[in-house]
Amino acid sequence: MEDPDFHPPVNPMPATVTLLFLALAGIEVVLSLAEAGIIGGPAAVGWRLALIRDFGFSGDVFDWMVANMQFPLRDLSRVVSYSFIHLGFTHAIFACVLLLALGKMVAEAMGQVAFLAIFFVSGIFGAVVYALVLDDPVWLVGAYPSVYGLIGGYSFVMWRKLAGQGEQQYRAFSLIAVLMGLQLIWGVFFDAGTQWVAELLGFACGFALSFVFAPGEWGRLRERIRHR
Repeated sequence: MEDPDFHPPVNPMPATVTLLFLALAGIEVVLSLAEAGIIGGPAAVGWRLALIRDFGFSGDVFDWMVANMQFPLRDLSRVVSYSFIHLGFTHAIFACVLLLALGKMVAEAMGQVAFLAIFFVSGIFGAVVYALVLDDPVWLVGAYPSVYGLIGGYSFVMWRKLAGQGEQQYRAFSLIAVLMGLQLIWGVFFDAGTQWVAELLGFACGFALSFVFAPGEWGRLRERIRHR
């Protein structure tokens, strides 16, 4: 009689990915229930707008901090906190799905510390450069710049894999090309805004960070330096 196999058919979700998902989803569940009138009473309808005001990222606020060289912790923390607030249930659910799928791939390929670094640094980089480059008064909210950073990490993994197999590496960028194409099509018919700039910056940051965090990259870098 064979011993039963207690190993799961697929690898479990990394703990850091699960915790981030629960944070994003938990906030959205509370806000959605409040807007539906299930919790919080009549005043709860304004919770989402209050969170955006208190924790969303404002380019105008950031410009004021830079111009005056004053960086209050409450406003400085917006470069991180904006990623945890979304405009609505649909806005949040797509971010959560991408986080689970891409976060699992990146964490398994590079480790959970790398996953966290790519997620948060990409979100911060996307917001800061977005504020410096554009003069858009619209507030930035949502995890998409951070998630696009994970797309950058995923693209790097595929880029290296395709190189090892001797295949065309441009295929590694198929996902970001499709997403940017959809953004372009959406912008033709609707006002898509400028958040895509922060998302594209997040992607570039995630891809660049992968040169630091991907296994074996430091060794490759040392070899290149040694041979120059």
